[in-house]
Amino acid sequence: MALPPGFIEELRARIRLSDVVGRRVKLIRRGREHTGLCPFHNEKTPSFTVSDDKGFYYCFGCGAKGDAIDFEMKLGGFDFRETVERLAGEVGLTVPAEDPDAKRKAERREGLVDVVEEACRWFESRLGTDEAAPARDYLVRRGFGPESWGRFRFGYAPDRRDVLIRTFEQRGIALDRLVESGLARRREDRSAFDYFRGRLIIPIADRRGRIIAFGGRVLGDGEPKYLNSPDTPLFEKGRVLYGWPVAREAARKAGTVLVVEGYLDVAALVQAGRPHAVAPLGTALTEHQIEELWRMAPEPVLCLDGDAAGIRAARRAAERALPLLKPGHSLRFVRLPGGHDPDSLIRAEGVGAFDRAVAAPQPMIDLLWQAALEDHATDTPERLAALEADLMAQADTIRDPLIRDLYRRDFRDRVWQLRRARRGGGPAAPGRPGFQRPQGERRGGKPRPGQLNDDPTPIAAPALGQGNEGQSARREAALLAAVLLHPQLLEVAEDEVAALPVATPELDILRAAIVDTHASESGLDSETLQDHLRLRGFSDLVDRLTAAENAGRVPFAGPGAAFDRVLAGWRNVLAVHRHAQLVDELKAAEQELVESMTEEALQRFVALKKLVDDNERGLAAFDQSDGFDL
Repeated sequence: MALPPGFIEELRARIRLSDVVGRRVKLIRRGREHTGLCPFHNEKTPSFTVSDDKGFYYCFGCGAKGDAIDFEMKLGGFDFRETVERLAGEVGLTVPAEDPDAKRKAERREGLVDVVEEACRWFESRLGTDEAAPARDYLVRRGFGPESWGRFRFGYAPDRRDVLIRTFEQRGIALDRLVESGLARRREDRSAFDYFRGRLIIPIADRRGRIIAFGGRVLGDGEPKYLNSPDTPLFEKGRVLYGWPVAREAARKAGTVLVVEGYLDVAALVQAGRPHAVAPLGTALTEHQIEELWRMAPEPVLCLDGDAAGIRAARRAAERALPLLKPGHSLRFVRLPGGHDPDSLIRAEGVGAFDRAVAAPQPMIDLLWQAALEDHATDTPERLAALEADLMAQADTIRDPLIRDLYRRDFRDRVWQLRRARRGGGPAAPGRPGFQRPQGERRGGKPRPGQLNDDPTPIAAPALGQGNEGQSARREAALLAAVLLHPQLLEVAEDEVAALPVATPELDILRAAIVDTHASESGLDSETLQDHLRLRGFSDLVDRLTAAENAGRVPFAGPGAAFDRVLAGWRNVLAVHRHAQLVDELKAAEQELVESMTEEALQRFVALKKLVDDNERGLAAFDQSDGFDL
């Protein structure tokens, strides 16, 4: 049941945000605000600001923002209701009662927690009995000595039909409660039996560390090998992650969270000093679990077994996550070597081998690309078209429009490179796929396609007037010079030329004239386009932009350059140019936010920062493949 809006407003009004944040962050008062080191990312210079007057916090470094409830949910790992109850108790507010049915259900759930906890203690006590010797031997073989059993609360379920039922009935716990909590099952004839029999027991906790369910590992040849508690009022398998009470805080410190396949993989990592690990409970990741992972870290790393089943699991996880992607939040993947799982890799080669294996996880888009190549032949135009159609269909499932567009562009770039390689235009660019173009030499040799020479003299500087000798003017001139020398750009990028941001007045007027000329008469070659522009009074500017000494500073667009090289370089320069303008806008928005601390200023700053961050990720790929230094 939703809480009344008036209650939430009253709670926010009573809470002093700096008190809540100050429990976890050392704050320094600066005028009417407080500042400190951001708890959401590692930093050495404070960029985290808390405003009691406005009731919100903001980090200029990573973009984290919210109020006291958001802060406690993110760092405490509790859901909304739990957080509200905790904060309300601190300020003496009583949370409004839910309807009677909901209240009774909540009380019943709390009672079941007690039953499950008592069962956990009973299973633990059984691990020391003679009949549990196979369970103890199994744990030792897996690297878990007796000193670790209490830490993970391992237990044993006797291989007898109803020993738990009879034991708990003697303690006054009714059979109905055992059935409701998933500890017993009824047959059609109403007779009952213990749900777990002859199994190693691994307790499963909720976010708050309360035991709510169990996993049971068979100790012989029986099936299934692993058995989870059935869904109960306490436990829904698709909404729980094994290990999250410990992993939540550890993931914040580590800056990431590791997702492995099994309970004992998590336990092995915790024992090896890597506590930022969780596991889904025997199924593919659900949407709810992905959202829970993102509460811990923005890019969880899925560490999957290197066998065929692990590869299938990776693909399912990626497909499930695609619609949910949002700026800064994705999944990364690691395929462990030699068919190992984390537990077996640590036992065989030590935790250092595991650390090396997860040091460079694969971005999700790369995994999807590789999976698509495995599914499609690419030796004919029709098969390439099928590959591209499949990739576009996957991208179209992404709900966030910005990320959807970036995925579509990235996939098209990769197909373009593949088509070029198939047509004998040279191999696709090596290294990380995506956002790549044909390679040139590195700095110190011949410039790569799209790279401007280091000569600081601006292109056509005499025609541009004073004050335009910076990088921005050079990029504007380079982009227009390329269009003049290669009007084919207008056939494939007319909209981009029309929307080209040009601050230099003379060049912006020329840009508009180029677009207008193309609209009147498309298909012009370079000489004819330049003649049209000279007739319109642009002779001096056109001559200066296309002069050999100036065109030479745009090596990707020389008169004899191949068009794919021209297009690649032109779009890369455009991307850098747009990014530089966004950075300038962001700086202005940051100054406005510092001065006003209004919600409107915050929203503008957040929106611009998201655009800048997204662009930087794309430009990082350009830097790797084209060596831009613009």
